[in-house]
Amino acid sequence: MIDDLIRNIREKNAPVVVGLDPMLDYVPEKILNTAFIEFGETLEGAAEAIWEFNKGIIDATYDLIPAVKPQIAMYEQYGIPGMTCFERTVTYCQSKGLCVIGDIKRGDIGSTSDAYAQAHLGHTRVGTHAFTAFHEDFATVNPYLGSDGVRPFINVCRKEQKGIFVLVKTSNPSSGEFQDRLIDGRPLYELVAEKVNAWAREGEPGEYGYYDVGAVVGATYPEQGTALRKIMPQSYILVPGYGAQGGKGSDLRGFFNEDGLGAIVNSSRGIICAYRKEKYAEFGEAAYADASRQAVLDMIADINGAIAGA
Repeated sequence: MIDDLIRNIREKNAPVVVGLDPMLDYVPEKILNTAFIEFGETLEGAAEAIWEFNKGIIDATYDLIPAVKPQIAMYEQYGIPGMTCFERTVTYCQSKGLCVIGDIKRGDIGSTSDAYAQAHLGHTRVGTHAFTAFHEDFATVNPYLGSDGVRPFINVCRKEQKGIFVLVKTSNPSSGEFQDRLIDGRPLYELVAEKVNAWAREGEPGEYGYYDVGAVVGATYPEQGTALRKIMPQSYILVPGYGAQGGKGSDLRGFFNEDGLGAIVNSSRGIICAYRKEKYAEFGEAAYADASRQAVLDMIADINGAIAGA
């Protein structure tokens, strides 16, 4: 699957991923009202509004981008209808040729971790049949519980030809409370990166020289990103924190390798809420998806410009 992602990135010349992290507050009033008329102000109505919102953005951007990253919590809050919307979104994106990174940040041990991995990357057996529950192409994994929590994901992703991104240095301001703690004189995130590199090298690199075990490193920490690139030279880095959290293209040169590959940069609110930004105000609420398309084009130009200037 890592080869499919890289192939998409190369074909579209776009090392970017759109984070489909919808909230009802983001949904234009017309879409919201239409859903509420049909389903009422219910969980079903909320899920329908979010689905229509997502579909508009996907339809407007799928030809520009290689991948999307739906954040599962944004769907879980709407219960079973929300989870149905999540799966519906995954299926629709894949039908458009997009790779789907399930931002699930799961991390547990033993049979629990295996169940998470099967649900999102593998197959769930029911009697003599096997079903794919959510069938993302990649998943984000929290390594805090150690190898016991990560290895079930590695086993499933290699069996199913999928991939994972392990949290190494996250983009949030308080990440350093734990991730920057020194152990034998080195920050914890470097030790996690070394484990990611070791886990990756248990498998075989793909066509482009990258492994199926990648890392999450926030755009808000460019110096750390440069150092971590060297520790994990053949692991793809998923880079959150661009745009709304303050990251910009010029911060990201060190996340990429000399081949121009090695990282894919996520923007969520900066894309899906673009119509609310002054820069794209001319589009208006009715053309929210067109505003998202323009924001994607601007992001691609910014990232590619930074890579070219490296």
